[in-house]
Amino acid sequence: MWRFSLSILLFSYIAVSSSALGDSEATCTGIVPLPNRNDKISITDFGGVGDGRTVNSKAFKEAIYRIQHLKRRGGTLLYIPPGVFLTESFNLTSHMTLFLAKGAVLKAVQDTWNWPLIDPLPSYGRGRELPGARYMSFIHGDGLRDVVITGENGTIDGQGEVWWNMWRSRTLKYTRPNLIELKNSKEIIISNVVFQNSPFWNIHPVYCSDVVIHHVTILAPQDSPNTDGIDPDSSSNVCIEDSYISTGDDLVAVKSGWDEYGIAFGRPSSNITIRRITGSTPFAGIAIGSETSGGIKNIVAEHISLSNMGVGVNIKTNIGRGGYIKNIKISNVYVENARYGIKIAGDTGDHPDAYYNPNALPVVKGIHINNVWGVNVRNAGSIQGLKGSPFTGICLSEINLHGSFNSTGRGSVQMLLNFA
Repeated sequence: MWRFSLSILLFSYIAVSSSALGDSEATCTGIVPLPNRNDKISITDFGGVGDGRTVNSKAFKEAIYRIQHLKRRGGTLLYIPPGVFLTESFNLTSHMTLFLAKGAVLKAVQDTWNWPLIDPLPSYGRGRELPGARYMSFIHGDGLRDVVITGENGTIDGQGEVWWNMWRSRTLKYTRPNLIELKNSKEIIISNVVFQNSPFWNIHPVYCSDVVIHHVTILAPQDSPNTDGIDPDSSSNVCIEDSYISTGDDLVAVKSGWDEYGIAFGRPSSNITIRRITGSTPFAGIAIGSETSGGIKNIVAEHISLSNMGVGVNIKTNIGRGGYIKNIKISNVYVENARYGIKIAGDTGDHPDAYYNPNALPVVKGIHINNVWGVNVRNAGSIQGLKGSPFTGICLSEINLHGSFNSTGRGSVQMLLNFA
């Protein structure tokens, strides 16, 4: 194994703000046109009560049943007025808009013992945390088309603390629920909503295409376990823009299946744009992986502003993953107060079981990272390849990462390159 470290000594402080990254006017949100719904109903029409105490599960089921079976031309908008609407998990339907007014809060009940179970994803082979089934997401959809979740910055609150405590105390029976999961669906728009306190991952489009997520705020305490912000998973044509995310795990993580199950399922994540994201987390700002077994390709991330981070940009995989990570372009990233600026690693993530193939090595090639600025960054970065499957075509340019500064104005950062 060839190992060497590169130490960069920096002698001047360069003040760089997020505005220095440039504000790109480019947008990809037009890949899914916003539909005009002429038919509008309110949750109160079905007995919904926003007093924060009444459980509104029946009202949501009846309202969505009406949308599904009446099938108004152009679909239907379900209006949630100001108030706190407590409810159990529920399924969306095609050709609907869930609209949260200013001051509207959808809040998940906390009776975890009664939470519905669903099958594991075939590309994971089991629940992500525990073998077997998994808890259904708070808001769920499977096989849908033309779905919008939007509003006037109303809130969807998963009340996740009870789930986090179960994870910490190891009393979970199944994998925790996501806040929103849309599966096998297309023509999805999620915008202008606050998502908070997810039990597990926040927004999880899986096996989806034509997805737009923009102008959202995602919040969870930084010690909340596995509360990823947005995780496009074995999905294509995804646009993520203009959002603020502060959670306990990766802000945006692109995934595509887990070891032998993801290899067998064979559905990649592709053509994903991530633009103008701001946030903080103890983990990664922009992550690729570590579940990459179906392959990940054609990813663009740009104009990203991160503070109080574990890692700014993290590309991660492992033996047994198979698949590939290729044609990744990341640019115009600002990182402040971070353990690492950039990490590319072949030794990250666990395995679903003992049956993964240790000879299934991922291919990592065509990684272009440029224009990355940072201050108070302890380590510029680390690149650790895989024996038997060298990472190739890694291009880092215009990387300007400063460490902490002493009284003389000097700071140092290190980049460790470890090639197998």
